[in-house]
Amino acid sequence: MNLLVTGGAGFIGSNFIRYILNRHSDWNIVCLDLLTYAGSIENLDCVVDDFRFTFIKGDITDYDQVSDILENYKIDIVVNFAAQSHVDRSIDNPGIFVQTNVLGTQVLLDLCIKHKIKRFHQVSTDEVYGDLPIDRPDLLFDENSPLAPSSPYSSSKAAADLIVLSYHRTYGLDVTVSRCSNNYGICQHKEKLIPCVISNALSDNPVPVFGSGLNVRDWIYVMDHCSGIETVIESGKAGEVYNIGSNNEVSNITLIKYILNRLNKPYSLIKYVEDRKGHDRRYGLDCSKIKRELGWLPKADFYKTVDETIDWYAKNKYLSDM
Repeated sequence: MNLLVTGGAGFIGSNFIRYILNRHSDWNIVCLDLLTYAGSIENLDCVVDDFRFTFIKGDITDYDQVSDILENYKIDIVVNFAAQSHVDRSIDNPGIFVQTNVLGTQVLLDLCIKHKIKRFHQVSTDEVYGDLPIDRPDLLFDENSPLAPSSPYSSSKAAADLIVLSYHRTYGLDVTVSRCSNNYGICQHKEKLIPCVISNALSDNPVPVFGSGLNVRDWIYVMDHCSGIETVIESGKAGEVYNIGSNNEVSNITLIKYILNRLNKPYSLIKYVEDRKGHDRRYGLDCSKIKRELGWLPKADFYKTVDETIDWYAKNKYLSDM
């Protein structure tokens, strides 16, 4: 099996590549990544010498380059992680998010048809659903919930999802989409919440908290997310969407205080700042479909793997080098 993994030098993509190469001795991976600020070839240090792995620097919007890759490496499956993904950056510069997340996805889809790719998998986000009330923990988004994105980032991902699904109905392309909750784990850029808190706390710098800090997120360990994507690629039904989450809903301020406690840092480092524009209140996913139809279940213990993640960042130079 030959996979093209776009955006594979980023946080989730690099973890997915390591995960797949560890589990499938007969799978080969080509990684295409532009190596923007959010991607680093160092994330792939442990696989660069693997004969089953090839890295190519490039842009998913480059039609000719992607076409050559699909043909020359006889790609069977495309897994699209490539995306601009930071909400604050999307508020400041929406155009690049439309360019990469929407038009880049469309280029990949057109080429999948041209080269008769067996399956295109789109890695999406729970943010496409919008948000839920904090005081209604009984409410969850399922795959049939209406899309109501709040930011230019989540809007671009929602648009990409719809384009992907339209290529199945219109052209018969075998596609699947997965929408995951907030990921955590190693090799995540420090603009994201958990590494940001760890980085600032280790340097005794203020830890910024948007608004009241009561916004709730559902957290999934990145390796559980990778196993969910693997399951969908291997067993998912063409044209279907699958939510992937762990039902670990925690408020931002609760998680921040947990990390500070773990690092023996004072709460006085917490600095409340002006709330993000259009800040989503709560994310919650109903993942019964992937569990019922594909037999997938998350395995990670939340606080145990959060502790392991904190320890990894504390012991590595990763954050200081970014």
